[in-house]
Amino acid sequence: MTSADAIPQAPARLREFIDQGYHGTMGWMEETEERRASPKTLWSDVRSVVMFGLNYGPDEDPRGLLAQPDKAAISVYARNRDYHDVIKGRLKEIATRFGARAGEDVKVFVDTAPVMEKPLAQAAGLGWQGKHTNLVSRSHVSWLFLGSMFTTAELCLDEAERDHCGSCRACLDACPTDAFPAPYKLDARRCISYLTIEHKGPIPLEFRPLIGNRIYGCDDCLAACPWNKFAASASEMKLQARDELKEPEIAFLLTLDDTHFRSFFSGSPIKRIGRNRFIRNVLIAAGNSGNLSFIEQCQLLSQDEAPEVRGMAVWALSRLMDRDGFNAYASSRMTEDDSDVLEEWRMAGE
Repeated sequence: MTSADAIPQAPARLREFIDQGYHGTMGWMEETEERRASPKTLWSDVRSVVMFGLNYGPDEDPRGLLAQPDKAAISVYARNRDYHDVIKGRLKEIATRFGARAGEDVKVFVDTAPVMEKPLAQAAGLGWQGKHTNLVSRSHVSWLFLGSMFTTAELCLDEAERDHCGSCRACLDACPTDAFPAPYKLDARRCISYLTIEHKGPIPLEFRPLIGNRIYGCDDCLAACPWNKFAASASEMKLQARDELKEPEIAFLLTLDDTHFRSFFSGSPIKRIGRNRFIRNVLIAAGNSGNLSFIEQCQLLSQDEAPEVRGMAVWALSRLMDRDGFNAYASSRMTEDDSDVLEEWRMAGE
């Protein structure tokens, strides 16, 4: 528990993040900047904030899957139900009971409002913001979903957690794309989680080979933390990985049309990015795999209705086919009207 005015340093840090352009295309961060400054800008009557953390820790190091190029790596947090639904239901139950007993007003938030959850969680003693900017708990490391309950009640406050990172930089060194310009600073424009989830359109060419087989998010900086030796796996069944999402086959994912995508990822946070952006990511993994059996499906996808899919299929083919074969195929189906594909073809030839 912490007070509503416990993070006076947060607005300046957020302003610096935005000024540097580290938020990329996430314009909503700048649009909601003022409301993020303090809980009281969201709700003027709030006096205390109760922070909650729910463990979603994996059973094993998720980085092991990166050595299997025919499989797709999905971030641990997205391998089952959408955590927003799981946590918000629980928080509403807690808040209803608390409000009735305390005779005070309450509001709950789970990443659905501009709340600075990580600084508030540190102020409430749940953990500290590590050098990778995520919250680190001594008991659950970085595998924590966060939620908050705002209340008009005056509560006893917990002591803020101090930083225990010391001289360690394991999380910074683990990043495939060098997304950390300095400790405790993240440039989202270089982050694989941002690129595969938030970023629309083609992913910049320089990052595609570095993405490997990561098709939705990235856990490298979290998994690299030495505090993981104290981590426990998730106990909530709805947050334990679905078997079919632990090591999905790239060959299968490439076949998903919109209907099958929505069905396969029903209830999953992956569904929110839509089929086209998802297949764009899978095509990058296919292109990085070196598996020639993917060529036929990539050729089919180079004729997809979505330009971001067509373009990335061409890039994948440029990685999987020999130069003469790729040029012959590209010449046979390119049209002057297909600008996205033409641009990918041009870059592939450079």
